[in-house]
Amino acid sequence: MYKAPLQDHAFILHQLLGMEPLAGCPAYADYSAELADAVLAESAKLAENVLAPLNQTGDREGCHLSDDGQVRTPAGFRDAYLQFMQGGWPQLRASIEDGGQGAPLALATAAQETWASANLAFKLCPMLTYGATHALTLCASAHLRARFLPKMVTGEWTGTMVLTEPQAGSDLGLIRTRAVPDGDHHRIFGQKIFITWGEQDFTRNIIHLVLARIEGAPAGVRGISLFVVPKVLVNDDGSLGDRNDVRCTGIEHKLGIHASPTCALSFGEKAGAVGYLVGDANRGLEYMFIMMNAARLGVGLQGYAVAERAFQLAVDHARNRLQGSLGKGTGPAAIIEHPDVKRMLLSMKSGIEAMRALTLYTAWQLDLAAEHQDMAVRAAAQARGDLLIPIVKGWCTEFSVELASLGVQVHGGMGFIEDTGAAQLLRDVRITAIYEGTTGIQANDLLGRKLARDQGAAMTALLTEVRAELATPQGRADAEAVRVAAREGIDALGTATAALLQQGATAPEHALAVAVPYLELAGFALGGWLMARAARLAAAGLAGSERDFGETKLATARFYVEQLLPRVFALTRMVQSGGAAVSGLSSALI
Repeated sequence: MYKAPLQDHAFILHQLLGMEPLAGCPAYADYSAELADAVLAESAKLAENVLAPLNQTGDREGCHLSDDGQVRTPAGFRDAYLQFMQGGWPQLRASIEDGGQGAPLALATAAQETWASANLAFKLCPMLTYGATHALTLCASAHLRARFLPKMVTGEWTGTMVLTEPQAGSDLGLIRTRAVPDGDHHRIFGQKIFITWGEQDFTRNIIHLVLARIEGAPAGVRGISLFVVPKVLVNDDGSLGDRNDVRCTGIEHKLGIHASPTCALSFGEKAGAVGYLVGDANRGLEYMFIMMNAARLGVGLQGYAVAERAFQLAVDHARNRLQGSLGKGTGPAAIIEHPDVKRMLLSMKSGIEAMRALTLYTAWQLDLAAEHQDMAVRAAAQARGDLLIPIVKGWCTEFSVELASLGVQVHGGMGFIEDTGAAQLLRDVRITAIYEGTTGIQANDLLGRKLARDQGAAMTALLTEVRAELATPQGRADAEAVRVAAREGIDALGTATAALLQQGATAPEHALAVAVPYLELAGFALGGWLMARAARLAAAGLAGSERDFGETKLATARFYVEQLLPRVFALTRMVQSGGAAVSGLSSALI
């Protein structure tokens, strides 16, 4: 059974981050620790009682496509979505002006973790709907917002992100979907693939945000526009009209997330699908990146959310599985007492805590960037949030695949058997390192758009602030050991950053070849910093009912810096050596 990690959420939101700076954000004037705890308690109930029981059954049943192009979701999913909608959860992050609740992103991110842990396939649907509503809020005309947003905000209609085509994967400059002007709208013709929740039986309408090229537009990414293409046309009075010329032609048979339909969509098999231009022509990729950035944070949290579920499953198995003797004259012991099993479980627990802290810290920065009344604070927070997004997406997903695999290993042979559920979690989490931009794409973004563009200024500002925080010795020995190790990790990140910037200026192809090791280095080092902060706070607050939690936090922080953080030194050496061994090698020799 899944249990939401509410105590760790509260610790991070109320102590590790210290959400007081949100007081400078008028939009969050009503935010409080009590409100956050109440919201997360309710999200946990939904996750534990409604979504989690459907995870394995949904995986086994999967989705099915009928002859009429309608996707049938697994038993229980429609009712779960109805409960999700009736609980007001689609409105959590939407702006108050659009009928939402306007909650901080950091709070919403914690809530989304519980849903992703409970049922990743389900969680993908509302995640994409929020991204679509956010993009429309910022980029669409008042007319389009009035027509489509109200029912998307309530969850009565869902939204999708429609980018990929059979001949164009991540290179969106190659898309061929056409948009032909037709009065106050366009007619869309083309084929799209890998559209998550592109068809479903939850709602009466689906609002697709589609990238297409208006006839005569420039070649490449400069000629891409964004269109609203509803599954069912919407009349001027808001009622539903005729079915639009868009059809689901197939759903993919995937390694994991079987309960999430990944669709192939055909636009314009007849007269052309009606599409409404969002914003200005030829700025579609710019607008779509609004959705993609939101999705990348959401996918990063999906990684450690599934790892959290894998950890809980592994701990339960390890506590109940008797095997072998520890050589103390006793009988068989629970395998959780075996040193190597304990090591694996602590790797999972400490790694998840570090990833959770970094992701919520990033969400908090984006909250400040969006709403703080001091423009200097906003600019600095935006730069930091932009810097951290690819690290969250890339590091959290790659590391979580490793941790979910450890969960299988803890189960031994039983982990390879589907009945335990451990294998499903490994299958499900594997996609997180791929969709919304592979780890290589995230690393290229980190190097090219985030480091090179400002010559490392945002990273330097972060490292300077972190070094100052880690300069104060701690009174308790274990907290001090964590601080010293975390500082060494941050220094290694600084060294690697300087080396990467130098390579980028003189041999860009060498820098690109070590961009992924650099991204992973940044994740482990920044995770170490936040674990050191957690250790300091835990050491200072060891009293009363929180004592056990504090001691556990200190133990996981110590394990992290001793067993996981040392990876930064090997990664630093990889970055410093440059990628000549990769980029200098002829592909014919591979």
